[in-house]
Amino acid sequence: MKRLGRGTLEVVLKKQLLLWLACSAVIGLSGLARAQSSLHAPDPLLFPKDEFTLETKVIKTSHGEKKVTYRLYQHIPYVSKPVDNEYESLDVKVPLTIDGVSANANHAPVLFVVGVGGYMSASNYKQRGPGGPGVPGGPGTPGGSNSREAFAGPSGPGGPPPDFAPGAHGTAGGPGAIQDLALAAGYVIVVPGARGRDNKSADGTYYGKAPAAIVDLKAAVRYIRHNKGILPGNMDWIVSSGCSAGGGLSALLGASGNSPLYEPYLKEIGAAEENDNIFASGCGSPVTDLEHADMSYEWAFGASQPRSGSVDPKISAALKAAFPAYEASLDLEGKGGFGPITVDDLDAYLVKEYFGPSATRNLLSLPEDKRNAYLEKNPWLKWDGKAAQFRYLEFAAQHITRMKLAPAFDSLDLRSPETNLFGSRTTNSRHFTDFGLQQSTGSSNAKIDPELEQVVHLMNAMYFTGMKNPDAARHWWIRHGGIETDSAPTNTVNLAMSLEKMGRDVNAAIFWDAGHCQDLDPEGFIKWIADITGFDG
Repeated sequence: MKRLGRGTLEVVLKKQLLLWLACSAVIGLSGLARAQSSLHAPDPLLFPKDEFTLETKVIKTSHGEKKVTYRLYQHIPYVSKPVDNEYESLDVKVPLTIDGVSANANHAPVLFVVGVGGYMSASNYKQRGPGGPGVPGGPGTPGGSNSREAFAGPSGPGGPPPDFAPGAHGTAGGPGAIQDLALAAGYVIVVPGARGRDNKSADGTYYGKAPAAIVDLKAAVRYIRHNKGILPGNMDWIVSSGCSAGGGLSALLGASGNSPLYEPYLKEIGAAEENDNIFASGCGSPVTDLEHADMSYEWAFGASQPRSGSVDPKISAALKAAFPAYEASLDLEGKGGFGPITVDDLDAYLVKEYFGPSATRNLLSLPEDKRNAYLEKNPWLKWDGKAAQFRYLEFAAQHITRMKLAPAFDSLDLRSPETNLFGSRTTNSRHFTDFGLQQSTGSSNAKIDPELEQVVHLMNAMYFTGMKNPDAARHWWIRHGGIETDSAPTNTVNLAMSLEKMGRDVNAAIFWDAGHCQDLDPEGFIKWIADITGFDG
């Protein structure tokens, strides 16, 4: 081998060094280009602030009509990997002027409307029209004696109350009353769609069973928080609102804020990596605590006559007998120094804090002749001229017609909405309580699958108040119809007590002689939002 001279060797080495440096520079520039390309890749969850239509609406309030001009954004995907974009999208309304005066939308509360009824899917895509979407979804089921949504008006059980709007959390003022009143108050409105128990793929699999609905709603909250500063509204003042199943989901959204238990589901659909806790939760007639709802239903309505069909007395008695142990396990205390709550105290507490004051307000509002006629028609109700006196269970037995048979939620024929909710990808309906499974199979040792049990927990606000979730909403507005039997009032009152035990601000009340989702004070809810946020427009 020929040996190179020292000078020649130095030249060769310099050439190799220069070649290496050149290659490194090319590789480095390429890597930098890729990094810059990645940094400048479009954000799939960026709010399209310039894609809107201008709308004008005249809204009736107790203070007169208000003319609101607002920006309407429609069908905005809120996840990057949607299972079904038709449902996993949202609409936004941003007020610009109210009666010609500019609205301060950048700092306004954000009303997050949970438009779900019957735990069905809610699509804001199919129902779009002038002025934005109608109420997404709505009650509806495959059928069956326990599967239909029924409602009771102020005159007693019967058809739907006037101006009923499922999911709108505001019925007294007509469909969408809460949305309209919030818009007139200068709030930003967000209406997300969500998957539901009825969603079915072309291949026959189901993709909206629990916990899909709450996962989607959490993803929608993360989306609007991800766009803080782009999407108008104060993201520290997100207030959810819903009724019926929507009320249950609104409660769940408020109670389960930032829980890591949902993280795998959220990652699967490409949700934004943001917090999903909310500031306040509005819950109208919340259908919740489903795994214990059969027991509380029989305690409350076991002596009430059914609208149709007959109640199996053995099943009713067995469920009622199981309720005291559950109520005691909650370790709740009544407010106002009432003390620990057991089943023995529950009747008195329901009347003292909820039904009694509601009945009293109703009687005081009536002219004397109508009040006397009402008292004559309802001999269980005593009146001393100042306050109503009665026992809750006597009131329920004589004044209320139950709409569901037993078990009310985990029905043995698997035709109730809730058994449909807890189906799987390949099974349309399943029992979700040990009692329902045992009664159906005839095996006293039958237990539901642990994986299903966890899913049931993920659909229950009480599960998260029980663990004292530190990121639960700080403020709560809870309402229940006095004569509704879609679920027992004990569920609503237990939710209120569990939140009070956590030190939360709870505004809970009963609407006397009101039916399911019949909101008699929609403007009260709007004012409450102003009070807890301090927003004055």
